[in-house]
Amino acid sequence: MKHVAKGGLLAGLMALAMTGSAFAVTLHMHNGGEPASLDPHKVSGTWENRIVGDYLEGLTTEAANGDAIAGAAESWDISEDGLVYTFHLRQDAVWSDGTPVTAHDFVTAFQRLMNPETAASYAYLQYTIKNAEAINSGEIEDLNELGAVALDDYTLEVTLENPAPFLLQALTHYTAYPVPSHLLEEHGDAWADTANIVANGPYVPVEWLPGSHLRSVKNDSYHDADNVQIEEVIYYSLDDLSAALNRYRAGEFDILTDFPADQITLLDSQHPGEAHVAPFLGLHYYVFNLNNPDLADVNVRKALSMAINREIIGPDIFGTGELAAYSWVPPGTANYIDGAFTYDWAETPYGERVAEAQALMAEAGFGPDNPLSVEIRYNTSDNHQRLAVAIAAMWEQLGVQTELFNSEVVVHYDALQANDFHSIGRAGWVMDYNDPINMLELLRTGIDYNYGRYDNDEYNALIAASATETDIDARAAILAEAEALAMEDYAALPLAFYVSRNVVSPRISGFEDNASDIHRTRWLTKSED
Repeated sequence: MKHVAKGGLLAGLMALAMTGSAFAVTLHMHNGGEPASLDPHKVSGTWENRIVGDYLEGLTTEAANGDAIAGAAESWDISEDGLVYTFHLRQDAVWSDGTPVTAHDFVTAFQRLMNPETAASYAYLQYTIKNAEAINSGEIEDLNELGAVALDDYTLEVTLENPAPFLLQALTHYTAYPVPSHLLEEHGDAWADTANIVANGPYVPVEWLPGSHLRSVKNDSYHDADNVQIEEVIYYSLDDLSAALNRYRAGEFDILTDFPADQITLLDSQHPGEAHVAPFLGLHYYVFNLNNPDLADVNVRKALSMAINREIIGPDIFGTGELAAYSWVPPGTANYIDGAFTYDWAETPYGERVAEAQALMAEAGFGPDNPLSVEIRYNTSDNHQRLAVAIAAMWEQLGVQTELFNSEVVVHYDALQANDFHSIGRAGWVMDYNDPINMLELLRTGIDYNYGRYDNDEYNALIAASATETDIDARAAILAEAEALAMEDYAALPLAFYVSRNVVSPRISGFEDNASDIHRTRWLTKSED
């Protein structure tokens, strides 16, 4: 389904003409997994976000430090009750084919996102918009009831269900990007094929060779094009981190978006200052498939969790200092209570924890004569494999028989979303915006990213109650209660809080470590040295 555009060669020649030189400044970026799509309503991964966020721009966008700044909207007004945002769009903004970018493109995009026929698994991120959830669920059929209205071509009014202190940050997410109404009408979903695609962001995709790379060129129609220094970006699809590192060291890549954790010493010694390891808002975790009857007993899930020595994950398994996770919401999350939850056994010596875990397993009926058999499913990566091997060894102390199964990232997450895995699934979540609800929604019933199908009415009610609480502190307390409930229920298995792992060539400037680990190409420059 994903092919190089028939006009790929012509597009390439046009791209060179656009930049005015056959010697364009090209950024070679290792991007990890193969994108599933370029359509913002059909993607879900960080590897897709890097591409989509370079060619589309929302009402707000990310600064180099990750903060939300003006994007397609140059300003906005907020009503006193915090329910109505009026966005004033840039009147000089055009799509890369010269068609004006209007408020109608945003209305079309929000309606398409919420239309149940689109089946956008990430639609819930914008449920703060009035009637969004009711439309997405089919309760309301008229898309025009959505709280996103074009007052005129350059004024967009967004009405919310409840005040959302994180809205401007949430609007930087690709679920809030516009789509070109004129192309959607002409081509339908094929508007995002490289043969048809247009951009309102700093780059335009022109070529896609599946399994190899996607290439984008500078969009001279972009409103800030004069300050965009990189003229061409090639995003390489490559899951093998060791191979990626070798290609970086050979000078083939300018940026690695990950690297084998056990190579940090080599990088520090042979490429000093090039490895960027920084904390950011994300969680490594395993999910329990709660449709597996062997995992239905909360004591089994508790035993499996207690038997994991999280203290060695960051320094010894990953080698890059990730913090042990005994909670679901990362430390430093805004609008929350820092340290709201931690397991009461987190400080118990590891040997004592294993003994208690063994007793819990025996109580549940598992032991030498009836061992628990599980499968750890993970997406292909040296780091994920090392972690799975280590955890399997820890679980051997409980008499657990563990098999390992890996697959490419797209296949892996498709299986998780479909709940098509035996028992244990590896997952990672990088927060889309800095608010605890973005983590806690992952365990709410009906969310596609609730991979293990945790279903707790009390938890769902707390999440719903938080949405109507306008006092920030009171809302935080409700969300903390929800987190504690899910964690004591062992709804999932938090392992370690993320650190970002990038490697950046000395030729690249403008790369800023930030809590979102988002680094838009428009802020980067590349020297000729």
